[in-house]
Amino acid sequence: MLLAEVVATSAAVGATRSRKAKVELLAALLRRLAGGEVAPAVGWLAGEPRQGRIGTGWRTLAAVRAVPAAAPTLTVAGVDAMLDALLAATGPGSVARRAGLLVGLLGAATAEEQDFLRRLLVGELRHGALEGVLVEAVAAAAGIPAEQVRRALMLAGELPTTAHAALTGGAGALAAFRLRVGRGVKPMLASPADDLDAALAELGEQVSVEYKLDGARIQVHREGAEVRVFTRSLRDISAAVPELVELVRSLPCGSVVLDGESLALTDPDDPQARPRPFQESMSNASAGLLRPRFFDCLHLDGADLLDTPLRERLAALAAVAGEHRMPGVLTPTPGAAAALLAAALDAGHEGVMVKSLDAPYAAGRRGRSWQKVKPAHTLDLVVLAAEWGSGRRTGWLSNIHLGARDPDGGPPIMVGKTFKGMTDALLAWQTETFSARALTDDGHVARLPPEFVVEIELDGVQVSRRYPGGVALRFARVQRYRPDKTPDQADTIDAVRALLRY
Repeated sequence: MLLAEVVATSAAVGATRSRKAKVELLAALLRRLAGGEVAPAVGWLAGEPRQGRIGTGWRTLAAVRAVPAAAPTLTVAGVDAMLDALLAATGPGSVARRAGLLVGLLGAATAEEQDFLRRLLVGELRHGALEGVLVEAVAAAAGIPAEQVRRALMLAGELPTTAHAALTGGAGALAAFRLRVGRGVKPMLASPADDLDAALAELGEQVSVEYKLDGARIQVHREGAEVRVFTRSLRDISAAVPELVELVRSLPCGSVVLDGESLALTDPDDPQARPRPFQESMSNASAGLLRPRFFDCLHLDGADLLDTPLRERLAALAAVAGEHRMPGVLTPTPGAAAALLAAALDAGHEGVMVKSLDAPYAAGRRGRSWQKVKPAHTLDLVVLAAEWGSGRRTGWLSNIHLGARDPDGGPPIMVGKTFKGMTDALLAWQTETFSARALTDDGHVARLPPEFVVEIELDGVQVSRRYPGGVALRFARVQRYRPDKTPDQADTIDAVRALLRY
C-alpha cells in the first residue's frame, strides 16, 4: 500500500467529528493492508511509529530541506524500513547519517506526506484516531466483536501487535493471547467519585476501601528469579529500581504479577514516615527511597486471576505481599470508611479508592467499579503552550495553556491558563524542557507538542465563551507534572464540564 492512502485516511478522519465515520474510514483502510503493513500503519494512525521515539526532534526536522515529490511513490513497507534505519543510526557520525536518511525520506514524499511524516516523528499527529476508535476499527475490519480486541490488547500491551493478530488470524489469533509473566498488562483505571458517600452508595456494601497514594503506578512481574518492573505506560524500569527488584524477588512465590504504587518516603525504615513529593517517587529510584504498596494480584504461581472477582485477587495478594499491601479495609461501615479516609489524609496521602469486590480486572479501562475519592478537585490536563514571563519571572516560561482531551480523538481543547503553584525549580525545568521541545516560539508564546501532562488543582469551573470547550478553570494551580501519563490518559472535556455542578 502507498503511504498516500494512509495520509488521505488520516486527513479524512481528522475532518469529521463523527465517531462512527472515523471507525468506518479506518476500517476500510485496514482491510486493504497486507499482513506486514498492519503493525506500522496502525502505529502511525495511533500517532506513534512502531519503533517508538527514534530521536528525531522538531529542530532536526526543521533543518531538513527537501523539495516535495510531484507524485506519491512511498510505500508503507518502505517508510517502515526507513524508520528502522533511523532508529539504528547511532554512535559516531550518526547525526550526518540521520540527516541523510531524512533528506531521502522527505525528498521522496509529496507535500501532504511530508507534513504527515514530520508531525508523526515529533509526536504531533492528532487526527482523531485515539486508541478506542482504532480498537473499534480493527474489530470492524476483522469482523470480530470489539470486546475481544480490547481483551487481546489488554494482554498484548500494544495496539499494532493486537491489530496484526486480528487482521491476519482473526478471533482465533486473539484468543491465543494470554497473560504472560514478563510482558506488561495495561493497567485498570479508576473514575473520580463525587465524594466518599456517593462512591459507597453506588458500589454498595461489598467493597474494598484503601489508601490512594501520591506515588508512581508500578506493575511487577516475577518468574523464578527474573523480575521486571513496568510503569503505568508499560515502560520497563527494572534497571532503575534495584530495591524493588530485590523486594519482589524475596516474596514467597514462584511467579507473580502485582499491581501497585511505589512511593518515596521521608524515612523508608519508619512505618510512620510521610511521603515525599511525587516527583521524587518518579526520579529518586536509585537513592533507595522507594517502597511499594501493592493493591492487586493478577497472577500467582501459574494461576491467572484477571477474570476472578477482586475479593479472590485480594486473598491471593494477602498470601504473597504481606506487609507490602496497600492499607485498607473490606466491607467497611460508612463510619469505618470515613475513618480510613481521614487516616489517609492525615498521613499525607491523596485520599482513598473504593472498589467493587465483585469486579474482574478490566485492564486499560476507566470504569465505575474502581472510584477515587480525593478532597480537592484535580484534573490531569495537557500543556498546549507556555508564555514567557515578566517581572521576577522574566526569562522563564511561566504561564501555561491547558487543554482537556477530546473524547472523539481531536486535538486537546483549551480550558484555561495558570502560572500559580510553580516553584523556581519548576520554572527552570519548564523553561529548559519547553524551549527544547517548542514547535514555534514568537518571543511571547512557545507552542508545544501535546505530550506534557500536568496535574492541576482547582476550585471548580465556570461557563466561559473565551475557550472553545465552553468552560474555564477557576483558581487553577499546578500540583505536579505527570511523566507517568501520556496525553491519551489526560482527563476529557466531559470530565471538566462535569465540575460545573459544583
